[in-house]
This record gives sequence, structure tokens and C-alpha cells, in this order.
Amino acid sequence: MALSSASSIPISPKKLRQDVYSYTYQQDSNTPLVISVLASLIERTMARNKRIARNCKWALSRNTCRTAIFDCNETPDLTIQSYLERIFRYTRAGPSVYVVAYVYIDRFCEAHPEFRINACNVHRLLITTIMVASKYVEDMNYRNSYFARVGGLTTHEMNQLELDFLFLIGFKLHVNVSVFESYCCHLEREVSVGGGYQVERTLRCAEEIKSRPNQERGYDQIAHVLL
Repeated sequence: MALSSASSIPISPKKLRQDVYSYTYQQDSNTPLVISVLASLIERTMARNKRIARNCKWALSRNTCRTAIFDCNETPDLTIQSYLERIFRYTRAGPSVYVVAYVYIDRFCEAHPEFRINACNVHRLLITTIMVASKYVEDMNYRNSYFARVGGLTTHEMNQLELDFLFLIGFKLHVNVSVFESYCCHLEREVSVGGGYQVERTLRCAEEIKSRPNQERGYDQIAHVLL
């Protein structure tokens, strides 16, 4: 499946390189490419799960009680791409946050193989993992109540989703540089397949930034990774 934004709007290595080194959260309103890539991967996973559910009777059952907290009664009228763009527009979470959120989603699905990402749970899963990833990667964050409004939830729902997710993932939030880079490479291959371009990137992982002395960090408080 080709990436919608990557295929409709060609991104040259030169343009991508310019975005990488000139991207500022305060002034640049362009949506990071990683959002389109993540949306494509999630949509592909949902399509695969839907095919499995059609062909396998055992897959028709709903998620277990433990993971059913992400299920919603009504499917939100927002595409994955639009939902991720909304989160970025209102939270300005850096591109590295979405990479770490992708790691968390992968770990969650691995820990709970019975869980199937679908239209009923994907939005809650995304807002939860992005909020948790933002707290891990960035030094300054919005309150849970703000993320709740952005995600279309109540504060109580947001708090409960975060708490349950942390226990369900076993509080395994640490993402080292090698893991981070491996997921970046996977996203890079996705862009190469979908858009036909080799993505150049710069890695300034949160772990590296947090390891610096406070006086060296200054205003450089957010890990910038633009795919």
C-alpha cells in the first residue's frame, strides 16, 4: 500500500534534508513525514486483521477483558491520518514521539497476541501511546486533561487508559538508541516502498539528550527525528 502523502506529494532527498535541519516546532507548520508513515502501517495492520477476522472464526471474538478498555462503542469518524495530524497540530509532539509510540504499540501487541488493532480501538490506542511516549521523550508536556480533549476523551478515560496501558505493557517504556534506530529503519523502508525515496534522517534520541548536563541542554529540550 503506497503512502498517501508520500506518493501524492513527492519528497526529494534535498527537501527532506532541508526539513530535517530547519524544522522548528514553533514556526514550522508542516506535518512530519513520520505521521504519514505510521498511519500507513497502522492502516495496513488493520486491513490484515480484518482479513483474518473474515477467514478465522476464532478471530471474530472481541478483545479480552484486559485489553477491551481500548474499545469504544462508536467508531470515530476520523481516518488514522487525520487523527494523527490532529494530535500533532494541537500537541506539537516531536517526530521522535511517534517513533517511540510505534515501539510501544509493537510491544503491547507482542505482549497481548489476542489483541487486534481495529477501527474500534485504534484511536484510543494511538492517543494513549503518543501521550506516554511524549512523557518519556520530551521534558515539557501537556496535562492528561489536554491530551484527553485532543483525543476526544474525558480526563477520567484518559487517566484510566494510561494506567491500564502501563500495567498491560509491564511498564517497559525504556527505548534505547539501537531499538529506536531499528524502528526508524523500518519506517524508512516503508517510505522507500510507498514513495520510492530513500529517507535521510538525523537521530537525536531522548536518551542522548537527557544524558547531557543540564547547562548544555538549554532550549534543546526535545528530541528531533524527522523521517
